[in-house]
Amino acid sequence: MWSGPRSFLLGASFLITLGSFAVLPYMSVLLHERLGLGLGTVGVVLAVASLVQFSGGVVGGALARRIGLRATMVVALAVRTAGFAAFVPGLASPVASIGALFLVSCGAALYLPANKAYLVEGAPERDRPRLLSASGSAFNAGIALGPPLAAPFVLASPAALFTVVAVLFAAVGVGHALLPAAVRPEGAAKDTADGRGGAVRKGDGVPPFLVTVVSVYVFMFFQHYLALYAVPRTSASFYGFVLMAYAGLLVVAQPPLSRWVAGLTYPGAMRVGFGAMAAGTAAIGVGGYAGIGAGAALICGGELVLFLKNDLEALARSSAPPASVFGRQRLAAGIGAFASGVVGGQLYGVAEGAGSAGVFWWVVSAQCVVLPVVLTAAVRHRYGGAAARAGDAPGVRPAARRGRRRRPARPT
Repeated sequence: MWSGPRSFLLGASFLITLGSFAVLPYMSVLLHERLGLGLGTVGVVLAVASLVQFSGGVVGGALARRIGLRATMVVALAVRTAGFAAFVPGLASPVASIGALFLVSCGAALYLPANKAYLVEGAPERDRPRLLSASGSAFNAGIALGPPLAAPFVLASPAALFTVVAVLFAAVGVGHALLPAAVRPEGAAKDTADGRGGAVRKGDGVPPFLVTVVSVYVFMFFQHYLALYAVPRTSASFYGFVLMAYAGLLVVAQPPLSRWVAGLTYPGAMRVGFGAMAAGTAAIGVGGYAGIGAGAALICGGELVLFLKNDLEALARSSAPPASVFGRQRLAAGIGAFASGVVGGQLYGVAEGAGSAGVFWWVVSAQCVVLPVVLTAAVRHRYGGAAARAGDAPGVRPAARRGRRRRPARPT
């Protein structure tokens, strides 16, 4: 399972996020304090850049189908290298800096679907949870270490920092160019939920695309608004500790729990994941060091279950190439993140204005409970009604009624 190319890709994933998160978390500071952009403009720029980074995954998946996984990763890294390098002369110009930021976002959109697809291409289904969880751990290790390593340099020597990051990406890109092409074993059938390589019908439970939208939607409230809530009520150092502990917990816990997550049924994973997020956001609403710390740990557990299971389920239900599957999942994440940003700003503003910021987190907790139930009921109503109109008996799929062999149950 751990071939040389896959091991290199995991190491590269760490370096890529280390370099990216050495600078990207500080973009609001650079755009506002160094370049003089208003906070409203900064917010719009970052929101659009995030949407491009997520939703552009569909383009990344399509590109991978045309030119291959290795070539797509090389192109993506070249675009990101150009983006980070463009920041050096762009530090004196808001327009140039924003252009550089969008180059970096476009490169990220192209890279991740191809990266994940290269890891799982040709791997048996039983190995996918460990491969994807190891990839997640590598990314989260870079996320944890990047910001503190860059903190002393981001304002004092930003040009030098961007130069180092651009060189790092160029070196990693050269390494990707030397990877062997991802070749699928000839005659090997793609592992899917039906065991025969066919796509599972959309009515078989809640589609992973929709669950991913809701998962990222509720998670991004934590990502976007914890700093506003926690720092005034605890301290900046405690908030930094929570973020590092959160990333560290993901790094350590993901690989050993991957098989357990893979073994959950999809409804079971939704109950565990959204239940943990509901409990975590409710705990944050209580406030204090203990409430915020415990809430972050619970949300970490919810992310670990939902994000991995959504990817595994999307792969299992689709006969499309893995890069296309991961591209669609990134699009779903982009929709959820964008909706969370739009809704969350309004909700938090109202709660803060009323002097009850804790209520904001209880509203988010309620959404973690209600939205999955509504989503499941809506999907059952839609496809259940379609089956009834087609004259199917309860519990019998239209495919079975048309004489095709009924699919065996997917092992859990």
